[in-house]
Amino acid sequence: MKPTRRSLVEAQEAAARQARGGLSQAERAVLVAVEFTGERRKLTVAARLAKTAAAVSAGTALEGGDSVSAPKGAADLDFDASLAEFEELARSAGAEVAATLIQRRPRPDPATLVGHGKLEEIDGVIASTGADLVLFDHDLSPSQLRNLEAKLPCRVIDRTQLILDIFARHARTREGQLQVELAQLEYQLPRLAGRGKAMSQLGGGIGTRGPGETQLETDRRKINLRIDHVKEQLESVRRIRRQQRQRREAVPVQVVALVGYTNAGKSTLFNALTEAGVLESSRMFATLDPKLRQLTLPSRRKILLSDTVGFIRNLPHTLVTSFRATLEEVERAELLLHIRDASSPMVEEQKTQVEKVLAELDVSKKPVIEVLNKIDLVGDHEGMPMGAPGSVAVSGLKKLGLDHLMAAIDAALVVDPLVEMQFRLPQSEGAVLAALEAGAVVEGKRFEGNLAFVTARGPASLLNRFRRFREKVR
Repeated sequence: MKPTRRSLVEAQEAAARQARGGLSQAERAVLVAVEFTGERRKLTVAARLAKTAAAVSAGTALEGGDSVSAPKGAADLDFDASLAEFEELARSAGAEVAATLIQRRPRPDPATLVGHGKLEEIDGVIASTGADLVLFDHDLSPSQLRNLEAKLPCRVIDRTQLILDIFARHARTREGQLQVELAQLEYQLPRLAGRGKAMSQLGGGIGTRGPGETQLETDRRKINLRIDHVKEQLESVRRIRRQQRQRREAVPVQVVALVGYTNAGKSTLFNALTEAGVLESSRMFATLDPKLRQLTLPSRRKILLSDTVGFIRNLPHTLVTSFRATLEEVERAELLLHIRDASSPMVEEQKTQVEKVLAELDVSKKPVIEVLNKIDLVGDHEGMPMGAPGSVAVSGLKKLGLDHLMAAIDAALVVDPLVEMQFRLPQSEGAVLAALEAGAVVEGKRFEGNLAFVTARGPASLLNRFRRFREKVR
């Protein structure tokens, strides 16, 4: 019997249903983590120090300097942290972890990534646990994905597809949904060839090309057209954002963006500073759509604080490209607050991953304040990581150190610098006096007859508006 074709419309509808609902809460997943020992790189100084600290606390000793062949508990710290992160990604997608399999091999198997023996072990674990899908903590090529799905009795999802699923669950705005759809389409396009069983094809060889190949080309063309359409819609979003930004720039309100590793506590700190009430969750990528709120600094300057999506190690380049509209606030910000989880044992590596993404966005030269968050979890601060000069230690949950952070933001903003001026105001100019008291810090005020002598410190853009009232120096 000739197999029926699976139309692109049906595939898109299935993808849309999956994007809206993500993984089913009832789905059980087998996690597969693979470490390629032949590709191990030398560790950074910070990571080496973290491993040494873990070895000391575990009562073991490191051997071989930079070598990763040290005893368990020290040498595998980086891999264990990556595995724990992947398990959290799976839970964030709504999956129940049924089993976790680990493989170490010199290099990836070109056909299945893991090799025939490990594939049989995965098949056995699926049968014993009743798992619905297999999650790989690695990007799979289209041929590897096709071979794995042919040999395993359930669905196979790689790291990029899992992250896309989480993004789809958390996209609330039209912009976020468009960006998720674009990333999903660009991910699916090279993998259409893996749907050979669902398409009719008479056979291989000269003169035997069947309608299946024609259907494949048709689907590719339709997906490319859809990608172009989504990009046009995203460009419309960028145009609206540019118009909004131009209106904001008419009144000099500076933007300060929160950036950092996912689950570093950005949204908690954002709420502590602005009382915005955005979602706070330990799940990864809980914040996807950017949030902007006004914040008044100690100098009475008003800024816009932006909360952005968190970064993660091995963040697929496709996601960075697709979510450039969301990350435009980072590109336009005058100051970046790099939020770091001070309680994480991999805080230095997380910093490196964030800086890598910032460099990809061409914003690595912007002024940055390092904010060491979650200090309430560090204890007696002996394990506090060393921050850059000018870094600030805070706790967004306990609202500790926020005054120091606000003062640091005030001092770092140089576009509209703080200046001090003395004014000689007629008392009839009550509106000017009220504007100074609302937008600047009044350090001195006295009245003589019908005149008010005011000393104010505030943003130059505000004080220069009333320079006609400046007191002349005798």
